Amino acid sequence: MALKIYDSDNKHYTVGSMFDNAGLQPALVTERRDKYSFPFGDAEIVQIAFSGIYIVYGDMLVKQSRLRIKAFDEPDMVELHFALAGGGIMENYLTNKRLNIKGNQHNIIYSPDFDGMAEFKTNEPHKFFEVNFERNRFIDLTSESSNLLKNFAENIMNNRPVEISSENLPISLAMHSCIKDIMNCQFTGGLKLLFLQSKCLELLALQAQAFEEAAKKTVNSAIKSAYDKERIYYAREYLLANANHPPSLTELAKTAGINEFKLKHGFKEVFKNTVFGYLSDYKLMRAKELLADSSKDIKNISDELGYSSVQHFSSAFSKKFGISPAKAR
Repeated sequence: MALKIYDSDNKHYTVGSMFDNAGLQPALVTERRDKYSFPFGDAEIVQIAFSGIYIVYGDMLVKQSRLRIKAFDEPDMVELHFALAGGGIMENYLTNKRLNIKGNQHNIIYSPDFDGMAEFKTNEPHKFFEVNFERNRFIDLTSESSNLLKNFAENIMNNRPVEISSENLPISLAMHSCIKDIMNCQFTGGLKLLFLQSKCLELLALQAQAFEEAAKKTVNSAIKSAYDKERIYYAREYLLANANHPPSLTELAKTAGINEFKLKHGFKEVFKNTVFGYLSDYKLMRAKELLADSSKDIKNISDELGYSSVQHFSSAFSKKFGISPAKAR
């Protein structure tokens, strides 16, 4: 990934670098971490390359709300894009396409060249994660799949810039877990290569499934407007912010400004889970992360996550992952 970013004085800076051919060697994983500090903002970016797949993720803090960005002569890639936090707008003058980016949303994008404008909120953290498949690799992977992916691949074969959907979808807990597994990978050598390959393919499958399900949505949707959808997202954020002492459905609906029916059915439409099923999954995924810290004992983790007892926590964890917290550690 190599971008030219222009500040308000039209001076340009290069962020990232072109992936070299080392990443194409079948038994080699190359990795680099770079920090940048420019007049328009700061960034830390990690790049991982192996056998036709390129992972890029990082954090940005932007000091200028509007930035001119150019990217040319990059390897021809299809991008699995995940906006983990923050958001903004990317407008490509070459294609007249405008992409709205919101935190906790994802899409699949093919855009070989970019020359346009980006708008971000200033002095707020922006976190992103990308998996880039070489164009031919992606086409091979999707050649015998669903009509949605086949149509998307056909646009790519015809060199047409395209997103798999005009609307982004929420990042599921399974996707978040997969992304964290990639970021925290401790394997080396051949095992690292196999692990990263499998996780990248898992992310692609999870995205494809999500967009397939979204495309089949019936007209009987509980969400009737953009306002309804925004309220469902607000309910999710409020729920997770109060995960240890969660509100009741009635309280959550009142806080979100929608009725209880719309909350229950709209939440399941958007996040493919019930309100408290989603909360339970979130807490158990968090527990899995906390167990990696040997300084925390299981009772502390149980208390921190708001479980009524260690037994209740252990039972829920075992049911979810098929293994007790003690053995998972």
